Order: sequence, then structure tokens, then C-alpha cells
Amino acid sequence: MIKRTLISQILTCLYKNKIIIIIGSRQVGKTTLSREIEKKLNVKSLWLNGDEPDSRNQLTNVTSTQLKSLIGNNKVVFIDEAQRITNIGLTLKLIADNLSDVQVIATGSSSFDLSNQIKEPLTGRKYEYFLFPLSFYELCDHSSQIEETRLLEHRMIYGYYPEIVTNPGEENLILNEVSESYLYKDVLATGKIKKPAALEKLLQAIALQLGKEVSFNELGQLIGVDNQTVERWVDILEKSFVVFRLRSLSRNVRNELKKARKIYFYDNGIRNAIIKNFNPLALRQDVGELWENFLISERMKYNQRHERLTNNFFWRSNTQKEIDFIEEYGGNIFAYEFKWNPNKAVKIPPGFVRLYPKAKTKIINRSNYTDFIL
Repeated sequence: MIKRTLISQILTCLYKNKIIIIIGSRQVGKTTLSREIEKKLNVKSLWLNGDEPDSRNQLTNVTSTQLKSLIGNNKVVFIDEAQRITNIGLTLKLIADNLSDVQVIATGSSSFDLSNQIKEPLTGRKYEYFLFPLSFYELCDHSSQIEETRLLEHRMIYGYYPEIVTNPGEENLILNEVSESYLYKDVLATGKIKKPAALEKLLQAIALQLGKEVSFNELGQLIGVDNQTVERWVDILEKSFVVFRLRSLSRNVRNELKKARKIYFYDNGIRNAIIKNFNPLALRQDVGELWENFLISERMKYNQRHERLTNNFFWRSNTQKEIDFIEEYGGNIFAYEFKWNPNKAVKIPPGFVRLYPKAKTKIINRSNYTDFIL
């Protein structure tokens, strides 16, 4: 069993009369994490699954009396895929208000239904956690840093989904299955996307523009929909935890780009599965982009582990000078440029230094990347 770092954060917040909500894409290990919590608590528990029709019926439009009967003398209630349950927010509120000695842990593989349904009913009544795919740190802890460093190129191609990590030799088969079925399950279940083929083309276009600025208008022309539709679909993909956006840093300086955005994937393996390219790095033209996606996603896991809230950006001027990744926290700006080749000379753009003289800057490459993500 690979120990997930999030579990310690969750355990400290149990039995505080708060609903625990764990969100993250399908197949990242939410159910496994919940089972580990159950083992550690060692109390009587009830499991309900939103994918099962009978569980949905039991938790839809119920009274507090019905909930008390359903839960009985269980001390912990686990609700898997809670976003599938109509009005789940109100149901969770009733449990929080009427069964204060019961701890509820709900998981969701998409935030669009879950967040919309719980936002108002559970104001002040929940702790929410995001579960990433496995991290470089977690696998170093599981085996060793030496071993995980040896596997760096493999991870950049196949990513960190738990089933991928634990089934070496079956990566292509598993990733293709995840990308072709689970990936679209929640997105299409919203009923807001009527063109699965166009959605697939959109994901492929985004994957091929990894590390580059994205134009919704250009994407729309490419797949045959308007730019408003593209923006709405990207928003749904974000809320399904497939991709995330970085916006450009701008302090109203004339020569900075103000509305630009880049789109990255939470996992390199999913990105490569979408474009059907699992070639080794020596045969690829996108090594820099894969390195960039890997480092940014791992840094997000790092910040979560350290409970650090940051604003994340990239920076580019109208003269095409750029910095790959910028963090803002504690009133400070930290700028990072990513390079795969440690021997390549790189300089932070002088224009950025003039605009942000107090910013701390650093080049991240294969010789020092562990300091950035461990």
C-alpha cells in the first residue's frame, strides 16, 4: 500500500462536526484512501455508493428521521461518488445538523454537481480536500528517492495514476482505458456536452498545445464550435479534474499580456494517452512541454502537502519574453524557469526583473528539481 500524504491532514479534522469531502478525478484513489481511514478509525461504518441506484434512492429527498434509521449506530458514513446523488448537499446538511456524533466522508469525481449542490447547504459545515494522482514525494517515501529518480522519464510519459504505478508493463492498456471511458464519464454525464466527438477533438487540441498560450477562438474554429462553447467545455473539464488553467501575471503593466491563459493536465499519462503517444523521450519533440507539465503538477502537490495557499501564474511580455511558472504567496513573488537540459544556459528576462525587482527567481532543471517538488 502506498501511503497518501493527504490522509494525515484528514485524520486531524475528523469528529469536529464537519463533513469531510474528498474530490479528485476517477481512478486517483479516493475509495482506497477512504478505506485506509476506515481501518485507522476502527469503528462501525456504513458505505454507500452514488453509482448504485439503491444508494441514490436512500439518500435523495430524505428526512432526518429516515437518515437516522439508515445510519443506525454506525459512527462513520462513507458516501462514494456523492456527486451522482440529487440534492446531496441538503442530505449532508441534515446529517451534520441532526447526527453530530456521526462522521461523514463523501467523495466526488467531479466538482460541478457536488460543489453546486453543497455550496450553500454546507456553508461552515465542511472540510474539502483535493486528491491528486500519486506524487513524486509519496513514491520516494514508498520506495526510495534513488529508485524514483531512476523512473523520472517513465513518469513523465505514463504519469502517476495509482493503477499505472502498481501495474508495470500494462501502462498503455490502462491509460487508454482510463482516457477513453472514465475520463469522459462525468463530463458527458452533465448533459451539457452533446458532442462527444467534438469534446475529444478539443482535448487533443489542448494536449497538443501543452505549454503554449491557448486561444478559445482558435480552438473553436478547429473543432467547429463557438468560443463561448469552448470556454464552457474547458470549465467542465477543469471541474472534472482533467485539466487546470494558468493565467498570465499582470499588474496593469502595458507590455504584459493580460488575458492570456495556458492549460495543463493534472497527469502527464492522461495527456499522452489523449494524443496516443507513449514514445520514449529520446524520440519526442515535446520533452520540454512534458517537463513543464510534470513540474507544475508536482509543485501543486508539494504546496498541498505543506498546506501552502498560492496564486499561480505564468508571465509573458508583448515581446514574447516569458517565465514558465510564478507563485505568489506571503506577499512575495517567486519566478521559475524550467529547462530539461541542465547544461543549457538560461537567463531570467531582464524586463521581468525590472518590473518585479523583489521577485525571487530560479532555474529548475534535472540537476535540482527534487528541491522544487520534495
